[in-house]
Amino acid sequence: MTNRVASIMAASFILLFGVLAPAAVAADNTPPAGYIALFNGKDLSGWKGLVASPPARAAMSAEELAEKQKAADETMRQHWKVQDGVLTYDGKGQSLCTAKDYGDFELLVDWKILKDGDSGIYLRGSPQVQIWDPDVSVPEKGIGSGGLFNNQKNPSRPSASADNPVGQWNTFKIRMVGDKVSVWLNDKLVVDNVVLENYWERDKPIYPTGQIELQHHGNTLFFKNVYLKELSR
Repeated sequence: MTNRVASIMAASFILLFGVLAPAAVAADNTPPAGYIALFNGKDLSGWKGLVASPPARAAMSAEELAEKQKAADETMRQHWKVQDGVLTYDGKGQSLCTAKDYGDFELLVDWKILKDGDSGIYLRGSPQVQIWDPDVSVPEKGIGSGGLFNNQKNPSRPSASADNPVGQWNTFKIRMVGDKVSVWLNDKLVVDNVVLENYWERDKPIYPTGQIELQHHGNTLFFKNVYLKELSR
């Protein structure tokens, strides 16, 4: 084989390999362009324990709230752990909350549950974008995750079941602007610009800002790749 032929074959191989090689996958907990990481993959920085409901917190004095927050943070650290870059909950504590409040935003989050698992994502401190096992033995059996479960007047169910099998990772993209929420589950739009109602004060609209919560519901839970982009109107 001549050197020229060998060079041509080598170049062809490199070109073919470059075309067929899969694109590089970003490391977990590394935010895409335009987003910030709410979870750093190492510890619970930027998170706090749950203290009561938004109306109850608003009624507390600064001293009372600080005292209760200290106790909630101690409980949080007992039951929420970081294991191999994953936020892991043992099912025995309370919800995990962002230390900061947010208004309009786009949220990306990967989550995983076990059989009969049940959880959710609270938006501005109010429930919730539903997470659960579609085969759980309740009246809602067969309904997938992603719905605005606590709505009473506006749609509460997802338009389709797009969950991966229990035990596998799922991805939410949640967009909240004003009082309206859209949810994509595993790249499928399952909630399209639906009003999220105020669960805590039914006669009022959803709060303009509030914390994001990973809901405790007595089950083992797993979260990673929690990214947020604040939006302006």
